[in-house]
Amino acid sequence: MLQAYPVILTKGGDNIIAEFPDVPEAMTIGINKENALEWAQDALVVALSGYLDERKDIPQPSKPKPKQMIVVLPPLVAAKLAIYQAMRNQKVTQADLAEKLHCDARQIRRLLDLDQHSRMDFIDDALHELGKKLVIDIQPILPSKSSRLNELRVRTG
Repeated sequence: MLQAYPVILTKGGDNIIAEFPDVPEAMTIGINKENALEWAQDALVVALSGYLDERKDIPQPSKPKPKQMIVVLPPLVAAKLAIYQAMRNQKVTQADLAEKLHCDARQIRRLLDLDQHSRMDFIDDALHELGKKLVIDIQPILPSKSSRLNELRVRTG
């Protein structure tokens, strides 16, 4: 499942404001549309990291309206959030998952830290233990005025 959140861009004085209806804590501004979108993914990740810190459910992305822009989460972040949410849904503690994976609970804390890099095989094992499957989809980068926007995987829904 593609983890992509619809973004709303509005003019605010001389700036463009990027906001996410599904994650109201995520907001940023830019000097123009491209600049606002460059910062939008970071704002989204920081806000979702706060959900983990506060032990809240991760909001599911809503379906974008026609022609509405979306911001796709980085793959590692999306996988970590899927692990976190599956643990919450199944009431699996970090200690429980560590036992299932035959590792120390500290490794699970690092696994759930969005700022920490994690090995893909460990993420895959954790998802498997939670009844989930990691699927990787490679797609071509679409031509755009800004190569940075392509790097952020910002698309029109």
